[in-house]
Amino acid sequence: MFASFARADQRVKGCLYLRGLLLDGRRKSMQPMAGRLGVDHQQLQQFIPSSTWPVDTVRSRLARRAVAVVRPRVWVIDDTGFPKYGKSSPGVARQYSGTLGKVGNCQTAVSVHAASDTASCPLSWRLFLSPSWDEPDAANRRARCRIPAGERHRPKWQLALEMLDELAAIGLRPAVVVAETGCGANADFRAALEGRGMAYVLQGKGELTAHAEAAEPRQSPCGGLEDDSYQCEQLGLVIDDSPPTSPRPATPGATGSGSTPTTKRSST
Repeated sequence: MFASFARADQRVKGCLYLRGLLLDGRRKSMQPMAGRLGVDHQQLQQFIPSSTWPVDTVRSRLARRAVAVVRPRVWVIDDTGFPKYGKSSPGVARQYSGTLGKVGNCQTAVSVHAASDTASCPLSWRLFLSPSWDEPDAANRRARCRIPAGERHRPKWQLALEMLDELAAIGLRPAVVVAETGCGANADFRAALEGRGMAYVLQGKGELTAHAEAAEPRQSPCGGLEDDSYQCEQLGLVIDDSPPTSPRPATPGATGSGSTPTTKRSST
């Protein structure tokens, strides 16, 4: 995983960090992992935020290995929420979380998973920044989190496309892309997949309509009341658009109203 690192100390710390992630334990922050590993947490602290190492190279090696092991039938695009109590973590905001099943204070990450009937593994992740992190009052928080100035809010479907493009650049392409409504109901996302020649199965909303490829949109020749009149004429019905009149009083002893209703064709 870390064979591309030029420095031996970086490879050692990278292996320590990876072991810490794989060991049992709910919390995967630096100090709890260092305690389980029996090392000074400063070693892990220096490796993650301070040490410079090629992230893209490690991510590519991990993605290739995951595809070889999982042998995916589909790639799944999804987003996951990570509940938080404070406001210091990068990207944290009040937003909907599928993990919580409601709106809450959390981070959200978009992922591309390789999945088969028996296994799945993430190939890439992107941290989602809500629009609130682009506002002027978030400048101090961005600086503390070391978020690059050029990193701004982007829709989740755009983050997904970026990951698909990066994976394609290293020779990995999905057999089928699968995603929920957040991406499936977006016409731009569907068009982008088609433009990349990627097959997909996407969830859509109930009001989404589908037409044959050769279908052409046409406008009805009439609309409103004229359209109603036209349709009624085709059905042999008559519309009475005369002003309403007061009903006649019933005649004592009569079995009906004493009148026969009449209709007339509308001049329209």
